[in-house]
Amino acid sequence: MPSRPQEMRATSAPVRLYDLRLEQDERGTDMIGDSAGTAAAVTGPTPGPPPHRAPAAGDPAAWQAFDEDVRSRCMVPAPSPPFGAPPADDLSRLAVALCHRDGRVREAAVRDAAGRPDLLPLIAVRCADWVAPVRQRARQVLRETLDADTAVALAPLILRVGRRGRGEFGVGLLREVLDRAPRARLDVLLADPDRTVRRFGYRIAVEQGVLAPAELAATASRDDDVVVQDLCATAALAAVGDGDGATEDAVLVRLLGARTPRTRAAGVTALRRAGRAEGAGAFLDDRAAQVRACARYVVRQAGGDPAAWYRTRCSGPDAPEPSPGAVIGLAECGERADGALLWPLVRHAGPGIRAAAVAGLRTLDVARADGLLPLLDDPAPRVTRETVAALLPSAGGLPAGWLMERTAADRPRHVRAAAFRLLVAGGGAAALRAAVALLADPDERLRARAGQAVLRWRPSAGAPQGDSEVGELLDLCRHVLGDDAVRRRKWEAGLPR
Repeated sequence: MPSRPQEMRATSAPVRLYDLRLEQDERGTDMIGDSAGTAAAVTGPTPGPPPHRAPAAGDPAAWQAFDEDVRSRCMVPAPSPPFGAPPADDLSRLAVALCHRDGRVREAAVRDAAGRPDLLPLIAVRCADWVAPVRQRARQVLRETLDADTAVALAPLILRVGRRGRGEFGVGLLREVLDRAPRARLDVLLADPDRTVRRFGYRIAVEQGVLAPAELAATASRDDDVVVQDLCATAALAAVGDGDGATEDAVLVRLLGARTPRTRAAGVTALRRAGRAEGAGAFLDDRAAQVRACARYVVRQAGGDPAAWYRTRCSGPDAPEPSPGAVIGLAECGERADGALLWPLVRHAGPGIRAAAVAGLRTLDVARADGLLPLLDDPAPRVTRETVAALLPSAGGLPAGWLMERTAADRPRHVRAAAFRLLVAGGGAAALRAAVALLADPDERLRARAGQAVLRWRPSAGAPQGDSEVGELLDLCRHVLGDDAVRRRKWEAGLPR
């Protein structure tokens, strides 16, 4: 196997690159000028053509896109007369060489890019290069160059490159540098809008113990990333139960007041460890099922009876005004007999209570179609949605004519949609009749659903064969199905084709 040329092996010898013979883009612009202009946009002002597609300087995706763009435009190098490495002051040309398709070009460019901070992002990309010599040289340059300031600036790009194969070196080096960085540098990562960067920063902060439990709890309560929430909540809860009352108060207040159910649930569970199980009762009717379940667990562990508490809240006119959480909570831990407490609540003045009562009846498996059908006309869409969910199992036995009336154009949209969904679920000729009637409806969404229902319609199993109405309806939707599909469905329905 022929050895590599001596000038490519020895770093002290003059390095010669293959000619960068580059394709021209569709407008006839030479690629070296095009990408050099892009490189100028990301590395800073340099002489040369204006940028063609200028990414933001701090955008990690822009550096990767630049790398891929250059490589896709570079032609495969041919053994043409070589020339020296790009001039030392030509950052744009050197940036293009760092992304070249030929690994020998990239390796030489990595050597010449050492000591040039503007090109450090491309060095980070080359640390995951698929060519081992390029990768090793780039890793050496990055290790010699990366400090706390550049680590913070390059963290989004390094973490993004770290998802690639062979990208673990950059992430490990980043962690090594940041472990020694001052707290102020770490704070920059904790406030980064990129959730991947925040996760990385908080993992370091938690392991180093640089954040107080109250700070961790505050982050868990306000961050919008569930990984950060769980990470910080778990770390904050480690301080609960250690005897420091002030710290426990600060942590629990923030967790229990969090916007997200996961964080509130973590706080409720921690009440038991803190010896404050009585505080869990306030969360038995929380709006989130996860929080209610944790509250019931803590109350039971303390000897309480959550079901009795729910029954008291839902037991009659003299009881305290129930909340939706209390109504559905009764269904979550009650018995079928508790349905008697929920039926009166389907006529409650509050739409949230009515919706929760219907959901509770479905949960307890005591929903009756005759009692719930009138709720399809409820003015609150959420009540209608819960009613549909409760009636779907018995859709085939619902009065088709009554439902068809509620698909009329003069009905509220949520009522029409609910009735149509039940008709389609019931199947048979009634489903096809409703779908055909809505094919020309002015409501775009209902019209689209009707078209989908027509495409999915098949004769119901056990339905009478040879129904002439089905044939007429299929002919009316021939423009949706097509002639072949109409003939096939008529044959399935026992009709002449």
